[in-house]
Amino acid sequence: MPAEQNAAAGAPAAVAGGLAAAYRGLTVCDLSQGIAGPHATMLLAQFGANVIKVEPPAGDWGRGLGLRKGDHCAHSWQYNLGKSSLCVDLKNPDGREVLAALASTSDIFVESFRPGVAARLGFGYDDVRKLRPDVIYASLSGFGQAGPNSGRGTVDALIQGFSGMMVMNRTPDGVPHRQNMVAVDVMSGLYLFSAISAAITRRIGTGEGCRLDISMMQSAAAFQAAKIAEHHLLQGKAAAFYGPVGFLPAIGGGLVVSCRLPAHFPVLCDILGCPGLAADVRFASAELRIANGGELLNELGEFSRAFPVAALLNRLHEAAIPAERVYSYGEWLHDEHVNATGAYQWVQAGELGCLPRVRIPGLPVTHAGPAPAIGEGGRGVLAALGYTPQQIADLQQREAVRFDSGLSKST
Repeated sequence: MPAEQNAAAGAPAAVAGGLAAAYRGLTVCDLSQGIAGPHATMLLAQFGANVIKVEPPAGDWGRGLGLRKGDHCAHSWQYNLGKSSLCVDLKNPDGREVLAALASTSDIFVESFRPGVAARLGFGYDDVRKLRPDVIYASLSGFGQAGPNSGRGTVDALIQGFSGMMVMNRTPDGVPHRQNMVAVDVMSGLYLFSAISAAITRRIGTGEGCRLDISMMQSAAAFQAAKIAEHHLLQGKAAAFYGPVGFLPAIGGGLVVSCRLPAHFPVLCDILGCPGLAADVRFASAELRIANGGELLNELGEFSRAFPVAALLNRLHEAAIPAERVYSYGEWLHDEHVNATGAYQWVQAGELGCLPRVRIPGLPVTHAGPAPAIGEGGRGVLAALGYTPQQIADLQQREAVRFDSGLSKST
């Protein structure tokens, strides 16, 4: 196990006692799979809700996103922390009865099927509301519950393209590129969590539930709302706010610099030993530095690459030039500030081994419970619903439910 065992030492313990129990007493029936929905329900679990992950006999398909060991990959481990797993075959009438029993006792019902699928299974909003009149029913989908694209299946990369995000992330040669992580999935989970949290507050005041329609398309648009408005305002000619801003190579790595104020540029040139660039007619104004940003960074890079990265960063900080080192994830894990502030903690994650668990802002990382294997905790869920040991055994015998595979224990 890595040496940074006490990486969470700086976590704000005073906050932990309150917010970690904010949703205690609420039960979440979570039928979502993948990343977006499970991210939202994982957050509910970390804030104290009892989240029951309902998954099919083969398990959530998100368990296979990348290297899988036992019942987990890194993504499924991260986005299912703190949940129980109830593995139910919804094609089996007995399985549907189990889900109905759970839905009737759940404050929040989350599904991420394509529009119409939940209703065909007998668990659409109107169906669940009959079982639990004040339910908060949340649907997470690619394009929403209505509209010409609503029936399309989609994934993160496609929405990055559809939303304009890839064009905003294009390289100097004009080629659009996607973010090399599931950015839209993660942000969709955050928007879903936000909407559920607001619905919980509303229900406290009114006693009423509601239906939430959260789409990846709308989430990606909301994330980029200001840039979409700017695109219209500037007739598609949006550019950087200031310059130079971007990557500069150095010995042993590189850094990102952001000359937010006009006065920053000549100071940067002096530090790099190229004062002539500050007087160059190509870069004589903020507008020209923005327009010729790629060329400017290339020329600055010819000088920055002669400096050791740590020494250059210190000089820039001393001169009040906004700059930070460009890290890999591995370098981030070893950073002094990251460890001093308890940004993550090393934990055992079953067959995945020892993994860094990143702290959720506002909470101590140590609050997070285990990520369940397929069906892990299912017997306890059924017992809490009133099923006797014999009834549970009968359900298992009739293949309506499946329990802990024993493949992946995580803590």
